[in-house]
Amino acid sequence: MKVLPQSERPLDGLVVVDFSQFLSGPLCGLKLADLGARVIKVERPGIGDLCRNLYLSDTDIDGDNSLFHAINRNKESITADLRNPDDHAALTALIVEADVVIQNFRPSVIERQGFGYDAVKKINQRIIYGSISGYGEDGPWKDLPGQDLLAQARSGLLWLTGNADDAPMPMGLAVADMLAGNALAQGILAALVGRGIHGRGALIQTSLLEAMIDFQFEVLSTHLNDGQRLPERSGVNGAHAYLGAPYGVYQTKDSYLALAMTPSLEVLADLLGVAGLERYYDDPAAMMTERDAIKTIFAAQLVTQTTADWLAVLQPADIWCSEVLNWSQMRATDAYQRLDLEQTILRNGTVRLETLRAPIRVNGATLKSARAAPVLGQDTARVLTPKRPRNAAQ
Repeated sequence: MKVLPQSERPLDGLVVVDFSQFLSGPLCGLKLADLGARVIKVERPGIGDLCRNLYLSDTDIDGDNSLFHAINRNKESITADLRNPDDHAALTALIVEADVVIQNFRPSVIERQGFGYDAVKKINQRIIYGSISGYGEDGPWKDLPGQDLLAQARSGLLWLTGNADDAPMPMGLAVADMLAGNALAQGILAALVGRGIHGRGALIQTSLLEAMIDFQFEVLSTHLNDGQRLPERSGVNGAHAYLGAPYGVYQTKDSYLALAMTPSLEVLADLLGVAGLERYYDDPAAMMTERDAIKTIFAAQLVTQTTADWLAVLQPADIWCSEVLNWSQMRATDAYQRLDLEQTILRNGTVRLETLRAPIRVNGATLKSARAAPVLGQDTARVLTPKRPRNAAQ
């Protein structure tokens, strides 16, 4: 696919000063950078973003872990000690010319350093200030660690996945961080549009907990309106606490098959050659009340044939179903390859990194970028050196 030139990206010319670290704030910065913004990452001298050394595996790429490279590509890095008067003055001058500031420290931390919203607004009235906390800016949880697993655990999410007898089950991704980062990016973009209309800056705030609650809005709305009954996970083949049989993932003779909605229990039973479900055909409520019994009968039949065999029967009949792919199998499909999602970038011209592009396209072109995650402080001198007045003697 064509790669959209920097000059044609929607946020080209926008300057973002990013104080955030780890995942949620930097993910927001990455989204803005891919859309064309100049994102200047502010890091501590000698240490940098602690994410540089937060290893998901034993993969080290040019002194930083793969997670840092994935989240911080396409950015610049400067180092500054927020307590140092000279560094503080240099950052203040930078913010005067900036459009957006991002931070994700615990409440009151950035304020003590002199770069909270009220202080920054005095420097730059038009600033869009984006802030992510763990659980909001006040209340009994405000000073607790805003960490992904802990936010998932406090949100109720762990009781929605798995089977009824399973322990609470977290998602295998840093979903609270990712959703909060995307929510902040959405809010910042909206504020930028608003500033273009009325000329005012804005404070945009979210938290890991708010993002997790919003993630569950569909089922929480059900909970709030059904007598506030707690969700009940399936005893077998669990996939969704609020959906009835046959919804779930089933083992086949050679792998697994995902089954979603079906127009009729009788139609599905006939296609699969399953007997013993006739008493449920005229009782739509049984799909939920007898969920485990129905799933158990389907499971005993599905394991007798391969996934490909069942897909050949079910897909032509418009039964919503799918093979269950691992990453290698997914990457080998034509559907994945046509989307051109992967890219190769170089750091220092020699260190090769395979990563992914942004998930959106603009005018039919992708938002790939060849800029790798920055080495700690590599842009400090260029970014913070005072600009020479335009009318100065040559």
